[in-house]
Amino acid sequence: MAKPTFYITTPIYYPSDKLHIGHAYTTVAADAMARFKRLTGYDVWFLTGSDEHGQKIERAAKAQNQTPKEYVDHIVDGFKKLWSRLDVSYNDFIRTTDERHRKVVQQIFQQLYDQGDIYKSEYEGWYCTPCETFFTEYQLVEGKCPDCQREVEKVREESYFFRQSKYAERWLKFIEENPDFIQPVSRRNEMVSFVKQGLEDLCVSRTTFDWGIPVPFDPKHVVYVWVDALTNYISALGYGSEDDSLYRKFWPADIHLVGKDIVRFHTIIWPIMLMALNLPLPKKVIGHGWLLLDSGKMSKSKGNVVDPHTLVDKYGVDTVRYFLLRELPFGSDGLYSEEALVKRINTDLANDYGNLLSRSATMVQKYQEGVLQAPGPAAGPDAELIDLAINTPKLVAEYMDKSEISNALAAIWQLVGRANKYLEETAPWSLAKAGQPERLNTVLYNVAEVVRFVTIMASPFMPNLPQRVWPQLGIADKPELHTWESLRWGSLPAGTTVQRGEVLFPRIDLKSLG
Repeated sequence: MAKPTFYITTPIYYPSDKLHIGHAYTTVAADAMARFKRLTGYDVWFLTGSDEHGQKIERAAKAQNQTPKEYVDHIVDGFKKLWSRLDVSYNDFIRTTDERHRKVVQQIFQQLYDQGDIYKSEYEGWYCTPCETFFTEYQLVEGKCPDCQREVEKVREESYFFRQSKYAERWLKFIEENPDFIQPVSRRNEMVSFVKQGLEDLCVSRTTFDWGIPVPFDPKHVVYVWVDALTNYISALGYGSEDDSLYRKFWPADIHLVGKDIVRFHTIIWPIMLMALNLPLPKKVIGHGWLLLDSGKMSKSKGNVVDPHTLVDKYGVDTVRYFLLRELPFGSDGLYSEEALVKRINTDLANDYGNLLSRSATMVQKYQEGVLQAPGPAAGPDAELIDLAINTPKLVAEYMDKSEISNALAAIWQLVGRANKYLEETAPWSLAKAGQPERLNTVLYNVAEVVRFVTIMASPFMPNLPQRVWPQLGIADKPELHTWESLRWGSLPAGTTVQRGEVLFPRIDLKSLG
């Protein structure tokens, strides 16, 4: 029987500079969703990439005496190195400079033109080069870019326009019939309000720079930003090519995961482009919140960014991933500080999970000569712990289906907390002293099985964790016990050799932060 499919995308990032921790959040969140779907039996396609054209790149390359391609190649290599360090398991990396992408963009542009949805006119407006965005007079803040507060330029040029306005009513009807298309609800309400105020046609070509995909029927124009960038989600699947098997298998996308600052492009422009092309629309667009500093939004153009490489060097990849995924509630902003990161490490990872594993393994070694014994009859708080363990995977799956990653992790850690409390309630050290081996065996078995459950459920978020835990539980050579299907209580076999290993998450002294 064929597995169900799941297609998830990140935005394609702009290679004007190194990526920061905000970009890392988006990609790690998408990776956690992709890994969770693979773990639970889906055939997954996970796409990320780079959006490499535009005036900003052309100018930056010229300032460095490089061609635009030379300039972006170096930065895109940095993207890939970062995703490798963060254990991002993408299936494909699309670049807008790829030939496979260029062909599809030109094909789509031609089709829209041929059917009368693209026309030539003149554009006049204010343009912010760092943000690659046009603004009207009333959108400027004290005459400057409302996003990065830099100077803008008055631009007047011949352009091609996409008849976006023609599809406004069809778009509104679609949103009404598909209320879950834009998540969270607050973003949907913003977009509906935006469209109801009147949708203007969209400038889709430029003549004042050359670094872009030429308009097929008018090569002095290059395709401008959104028709180029947004098309990546289908060009990467081979849409319009001889081999479109991936497109037929995975489109429409299940989730486009984007930051809230680019929700409008993904929920209005992209669906309307697809409507004009008579193609299926994606199932869901999620606009997540920002990871904010005390000084506000992180921005490459502002220069107030946190380098993920530095954090991984200092704290380790699983730790950084856990913090990012736990800290941002679904759809809301989260606050980043190194102190908050260290507190998460010390509380959730060192005190709670790490301590549970360490105590369990130590007691099996001390009281059972390192060999886990079969449990006896349930008693006392056993039933409550076992019931929570049995029900947590279902709860985690429900949260992940709603893309509520932070809540999924909170549910897993609720089980960790209950197991630590269970150890205090049952006091195995007292059972050993009182000569109650059968009861002791039950308690130690239960906490070991909880550790196995938690480790499997946490693996999409912290992919290096299992390989560090399974040797301590004595099941490194039993892959059948590492799967989602194995989350049946009592599957951990008695007789396994438990061996306490290295401390997974050493506590960090907050004073060391300075």
